[in-house]
Amino acid sequence: MIKTCNQSFGARKGGNGLTTGLIAIAAAIAIAVSTIGPALGQGNAAARALEGTARQPEAAGPIRVSMILALAFMEALTIYGLLIAFMLLGRMG
Repeated sequence: MIKTCNQSFGARKGGNGLTTGLIAIAAAIAIAVSTIGPALGQGNAAARALEGTARQPEAAGPIRVSMILALAFMEALTIYGLLIAFMLLGRMG
């Protein structure tokens, strides 16, 4: 397995091929988790906000503001995941 990973990813610039492969896998997992989680949360938040607005149309303004803040915080988590993935890719070689 280790030999296969080393051959698959290859040793770039004298680095260890296994380490390079593991960093690539870690970057892929980081970006996948950081996008899937907030995407599900954003969908759920938008659905609940629309449901709340439909039940109480007079509260649409405060619900909208709360939803936009929640979406911004969730999007920040995605950006953190992207940043971590870029940092990991920078360590590859």
